[in-house]
Amino acid sequence: MNLTNFDNSMGRMPVLFVGHGSPMYAIEENEFVQKWRDLGKSLPKPKAIIAVSAHWESRGTQVTAMPKPQTIHDFGGFPCELYDIQYPAPGNPELATEIMKTVRNSEVLADQKWGLDHGTWSVLRRVYPNADIPIVQLSLDYNKSPKEHYELAKELALFREKGVLIVGSGNIVHNLRQVAWDKTDDEEFGFDWAIEANEKIKKLVRENDYKALIDYHLLGKEVQMAAPTPDHYLPLLYALALKSDDEEVEFFNDKAVMGSLTMTSLKIG
Repeated sequence: MNLTNFDNSMGRMPVLFVGHGSPMYAIEENEFVQKWRDLGKSLPKPKAIIAVSAHWESRGTQVTAMPKPQTIHDFGGFPCELYDIQYPAPGNPELATEIMKTVRNSEVLADQKWGLDHGTWSVLRRVYPNADIPIVQLSLDYNKSPKEHYELAKELALFREKGVLIVGSGNIVHNLRQVAWDKTDDEEFGFDWAIEANEKIKKLVRENDYKALIDYHLLGKEVQMAAPTPDHYLPLLYALALKSDDEEVEFFNDKAVMGSLTMTSLKIG
């Protein structure tokens, strides 16, 4: 599968940012999971997927380049049923090579060890349950600034024209230290600061104010509490960097759960 030979007969592929929430959503049924299924029915079937997950941070940017990525169960304390889940989607070494050639402002290295973590497979097994679409994951370099992540993401835009779906997976509000454990994770509930942060980010997305979104640490206490670490926020920047001026943003799964998490997701294009 050589992407240099891909045509653009499918047109420009959409881009997704998905609030992935609990790993349990890989086996539970709720409204968020149903929306993921609905996406699979409404989206054009991609030739391949590039996933940017909150759960793969590395020194330097890396891309999975193996033909058969493993299903990574990167969590603890969950039911055995969850650890039994496999998502045997193929990899795409050719796509990994194309990414390494395309990204010029930052070196991208081939990875042969990682695979698909739950930020990727817990969502995609609902969107594409047949696991028949090749997937590569792109890591988050923990030494890069938010602006550098955003600029790297912009270099991936041409893959949209070649039938590739690009998916960022994280959560706009993700503060595990503030979780209301007395609330179930399918019950809508958000602390005031979490709701305010979520609404502030959505407003800036609608206004295309990418400078403010990149400098999110300057957006006040609520946003600082919403993103105490960058891992779950940065995948949002990867999605927004790929938006063209003529494209609309559609929000979905726009709810807070357990006080300090939001499932808010968006589709571009």
